[in-house]
Amino acid sequence: MKPTQADSEIEEEHLLNFVVNSLDEELALDLGEDVEVTTETLYEVLAGASAGGTSINHVCETTDDSPHANTVRGYLTDQFDLDSVEAVGDTLLQRDALETLPDRSVEVVADLHLDPYYGDEDETEALYSSQAKRGTTTFHAYATLYARVRNKRYTLAVRQLVAGDTTSDVLAEFLELLDGLDLGVKAVYLDRGFYNSTCLSLLYAHNYAFAMPIVKWGETIQNELSSGWSREIEHDLAGKVTFPVFIDCVYQQGRYDEHGVARHGYAADAPFIDTPRDAREHYSKRFGIESSYRLAKQSLAFTSSEDAGLRLVMFVVSLLLQNSWRYLHWRYVAAPRRGGAASGSGHSRNSVRWCCEQPGQRSVCAGQFQQTNHSTTGSSGSCPPIRTVVVSGNTAFAADSDSELPRLSVCVILRTNYASKTQIHALMERLESS
Repeated sequence: MKPTQADSEIEEEHLLNFVVNSLDEELALDLGEDVEVTTETLYEVLAGASAGGTSINHVCETTDDSPHANTVRGYLTDQFDLDSVEAVGDTLLQRDALETLPDRSVEVVADLHLDPYYGDEDETEALYSSQAKRGTTTFHAYATLYARVRNKRYTLAVRQLVAGDTTSDVLAEFLELLDGLDLGVKAVYLDRGFYNSTCLSLLYAHNYAFAMPIVKWGETIQNELSSGWSREIEHDLAGKVTFPVFIDCVYQQGRYDEHGVARHGYAADAPFIDTPRDAREHYSKRFGIESSYRLAKQSLAFTSSEDAGLRLVMFVVSLLLQNSWRYLHWRYVAAPRRGGAASGSGHSRNSVRWCCEQPGQRSVCAGQFQQTNHSTTGSSGSCPPIRTVVVSGNTAFAADSDSELPRLSVCVILRTNYASKTQIHALMERLESS
């Protein structure tokens, strides 16, 4: 018998509220005094533009009661520096993603994304130079760290590369971050942008299994990849590090109008990779990660801003939307499986999520109950939207009002909005003092 799916759904409003609350809590804005807009309003416009894959200007023109687009851009410009955004971005991305990940070791992917830039280099901040691609050598460059679970991707960190940065600098930060997380790592997969002696030495120093495609640098490896069949060799890069290379050979059979034998080399050192075919099949999982960038672009606000901090915030918001949707879906909507939720809460996804463990006081943060009470919901079993509530003994309070809710109504909540932690804690303090 298949497990019954919870009778609740994540609406766009729920997702945007969740993201706005997260940004408002972690990424403060200095708006000064006597301003007519709030931080929450600015983030609502930014999140709305990202969710719609449109611009701040479009959201302000088509949304009632929104401030003027120039007002929004004026307050957001020059508010963010790269270091603070990266630090807060990591916190935002990890906060709920880590709870969603299973207890077992997971595969981690480090990826480099180059967004071509064709404008005046002197007028735009934080550009990165690399080999020619799509008619330019100048890019907005972002490196991201993902955990991959059942073909789903959860972003853990993001970095923007600027002039003078190297991929080894970014990888060193990512590996230090992984060392500090309570997360088992099965292997690290990297794209060819990380193929150099420094990155390989870092992987060995941190004792992580890894796999990445090699670059045909030098006559030795070019000769190895021009003849012969599938095999494993030892390769020395720049005389600094020696590592296994698996050369996988396959017949192209007309794929991409090509024929003959295609030979691909993978630098791989992992206990579960024993053959060239293993290296190819395991590394092929990484290609699914690239779809995250296509999704990120669909949820990336358009901008022509030259402010590097604001551009990075927009990129973080686009990734945060994906993380938050997966978290909310996993926590509140996904059908329960044998063993219940993977978190340490001890409750299945169809039971109440107790966000506060204080005796006698518990916070109900979303539509959890699958129980149907026909005396209150009717024969269909559907429930009207009910706000986030705080339960104290036999009394329930709405998160955005002082009015009490009937105890029975709390027991049939199916859908609700999401309150911020600040709202919940404030209500807890009020209940304690009453």
